[in-house]
Amino acid sequence: MSSELKLQQASAEFQQLQADLSRVVEARQRLDAQLSENELVKKEFAQLTSGNTVYKLIGPVLVKQDQAEAKSNVNTRLDYIRSEIRRVEGQIKDIEQKQEKKKTELVQIQTALRQKSAPPASISTPSAPAI
Repeated sequence: MSSELKLQQASAEFQQLQADLSRVVEARQRLDAQLSENELVKKEFAQLTSGNTVYKLIGPVLVKQDQAEAKSNVNTRLDYIRSEIRRVEGQIKDIEQKQEKKKTELVQIQTALRQKSAPPASISTPSAPAI
């Protein structure tokens, strides 16, 4: 495979890694927003008394829900979101490592191409001044 072709392929793979990283970072940001929202709900639930009524929005309808069940659902959702955040962070680290390897590979290919295309340096001896 020619060096130019290797460079094009490595460059395309690097761009794909950048796109993957961008997608995963966006997912991480969405999970952060969900985590904040659910932690806020959990704080609100902590302030409830046993006499308060909890409703759950199902489509366009508010349905009465047991307080303990609602708290349990929020806690379960928080656990799930935290586990998803850990998983996505692992993906981010993995993609970043792959990106670094690909970047090193690109630099090596570019250096090899430059060395091939550069004219060989001729060794010249300084001429002695004529007397």
